[in-house]
Amino acid sequence: MKRLFGVCRNVCASGFLAAVLCISGCSKTGNTSSAAGKKYDTVVFALMSFNNIPGDVSRVEEAVNKLTEPEIGVNIKLKLYGPSNYAQQVSLAMTGGEQLDIFHSLGDFSQIVSKGQAYDITDIINACAPDAKSVLGEKFIKTGYKDGKLYGLPAYKSYVLQPQFIYRKDIAEKLGLDLTGIKNMYDLTSVLEKVKAYYPQMNPFAPIEQGNTGIPYSDVDYLTDDMRSPKGVLVGDSTNVENFYTTEEFKKACALMHKWNQNGLISRDAASSTSIAVELISGGKAFGFIGSYGYPPEDTAVEISHQTGIEMKSILIGDAPVMATDTVSAITWVISSGSKHPESALKLLNLMYSDPNVLNTILYGIEGEDYVKNADGTVKYPAGQDASTVPYTAQLSCGILGNQFIQYTLTGTNPESLKIEKKWNEDAKISKAFGFMFDNSSVKTEYSSVNNVINQYLPGLRCGSIDPVKGIPEFNKKLEEAGLNKIISEKQKQLDTWLVMNK
Repeated sequence: MKRLFGVCRNVCASGFLAAVLCISGCSKTGNTSSAAGKKYDTVVFALMSFNNIPGDVSRVEEAVNKLTEPEIGVNIKLKLYGPSNYAQQVSLAMTGGEQLDIFHSLGDFSQIVSKGQAYDITDIINACAPDAKSVLGEKFIKTGYKDGKLYGLPAYKSYVLQPQFIYRKDIAEKLGLDLTGIKNMYDLTSVLEKVKAYYPQMNPFAPIEQGNTGIPYSDVDYLTDDMRSPKGVLVGDSTNVENFYTTEEFKKACALMHKWNQNGLISRDAASSTSIAVELISGGKAFGFIGSYGYPPEDTAVEISHQTGIEMKSILIGDAPVMATDTVSAITWVISSGSKHPESALKLLNLMYSDPNVLNTILYGIEGEDYVKNADGTVKYPAGQDASTVPYTAQLSCGILGNQFIQYTLTGTNPESLKIEKKWNEDAKISKAFGFMFDNSSVKTEYSSVNNVINQYLPGLRCGSIDPVKGIPEFNKKLEEAGLNKIISEKQKQLDTWLVMNK
């Protein structure tokens, strides 16, 4: 997996140990632990893991603490949660008064800030996280600001999620399928029809996740909304906020999905089925899927091959998306507004961007027990073990945690990918609203009502089970009744103000 909506990637680069202590005025209140007569602040660190959640992570905590105690005077307490309940567990901890010092957004950074859940780190960033600030640079760290104050640090990774079609190599070769001429998803129809003709019991195309076929939209800025359910967007070079669901691109994509659905190229129940692409391919029930990944197709194929147990191939389809605020801020690390150790927490977070030893211990566990290192510096699981059987690994969260470019590389990954990914970041088209963060506090009621309508219609339209000719007008009528126009108006108002201030 790769990132939030297809989430993982390991890349390796030489790193350096450069954690800088906070100035002497750092807070020392709250929970502490002691060792050899010394006291250390204990920082609770919540991480979403796509791997098995072990019952006991104390040995990994101890390994991290051996690094962080002498370096920054901090102990870590790891809280690992699965993707299905991460947001819920973090919310419960915060509302229940449990200690929680560091957590990350899941496409909802602006809402976290609006709710007052993020600590203002403006005045302590230079002292406590200079390395993170340097790694991110002015271009990317600006997505963590709201009204001139810094509330979070985005994960440093390949931000440009290139849309790709990932498919079974064996079937393509057996049927003599030539995918070299495929430029976009509309070119896939004939390929999928050939697969269906030879394998009538197979769904040639699978959704990447429930209700989401992964269809890409290249030139859209979602204005810090969840890209899976946008509510007011910018299209192209325009600065006029509009309803995404009335655009020609959305209508055309829904028409294609409806055609595939009616012709058996995608499962009729794709909108509601919990079976996702990787599972369907592993079970011999699907040929390929569309996903957006922040690394080259060759590495995508390697990673999905590991996950499915079947050799896969991947090709780029369509153009890279515009780099918008949410492209960078989707996964943003924040210090909880309720933290009793904000400075210590920020010092620990700083190491996620600068210290490969600390970072990779949290991701991979203990060398020799949870992973082994090859002579070339790449890593793999111990003999006879995999991600599901080793005592500990959070490897599939590598696109989320800290600095992607100092993380270990899995065996089979092309080390040259690092250069490609950095170039994608540098060359990406930047939205005119890059850095803008929408505050939805004045339209919370409308957000709730609009989300209910989106949940009712969008999966069916995306997966082709709803006829777009009738469904889209009905969908938009319901959205208007739920208050979408009010949301768009408020977004336009805030964006206009931001554009004037950021000329």
